[in-house]
Amino acid sequence: MQLDVEELREFYAAPLGQTVRRLLTHRIRARWRGLHRSTLIGLGYSAPYLGAFRGEAQHLGALMPDSQGAVRWPRDGASQSVLVDDDRLPLADGSVDRLLAVHCLEVAEHTRHLLREMWRILAPEGRIILVVPNRRGVWARLDNTPFGFGRPYSRRQLEQLLVGAMFTPVDWGGALYFPPLGRAVLLRSSTAWERVGESVSPAFCGVMIVEARKELVAPIGKPAKARRLPQLVPSATSARRDRS
Repeated sequence: MQLDVEELREFYAAPLGQTVRRLLTHRIRARWRGLHRSTLIGLGYSAPYLGAFRGEAQHLGALMPDSQGAVRWPRDGASQSVLVDDDRLPLADGSVDRLLAVHCLEVAEHTRHLLREMWRILAPEGRIILVVPNRRGVWARLDNTPFGFGRPYSRRQLEQLLVGAMFTPVDWGGALYFPPLGRAVLLRSSTAWERVGESVSPAFCGVMIVEARKELVAPIGKPAKARRLPQLVPSATSARRDRS
């Protein structure tokens, strides 16, 4: 199930959503810096996080799927958002250096096809960051946030999807260790929750954040293990013959 764009916008306008945006933006920016000559595209509902790259990335845009709906982004200046069909992204092959997907993969109708489209539009050295609900986390179990909708993933499931679409994960991380509640006391202590959760229970984060690079050659599979040949033990009859 995909949330409507207005519901997503309302979530990020509320105190809980503002805290989520702050924490995830910090994680994303820690991975991507110095994009002055790069084309950065957001896919899904990534607008809350793209603002951190304004004035840095050479080209910046937000692709919003028609199943979700689109809003104008940014609010000031020329619009850089467009409504798209995620079965065919309206960008040329190899035209994107960085692709940020939030509220995207878990609600996509055709997940593998969407990943192939991501691969197609990425440059040969291109990279993606996916923010995906963690199957083991609390956030995927409650539907009071956008991360409680769609299909949550385990790390193994997500890795298999990426490798199957010719991506190689290069960095894994997590975020949102505090309960998905809008109570002021929790939001004020969210940074402390992040530090403790990352060190004590990293497997139970609310969302997984994975960075992956595009591969141009598909893997050929794991090398076959060498088989040990059985050792032949001479029978008693053959031993007597040898002695004679």
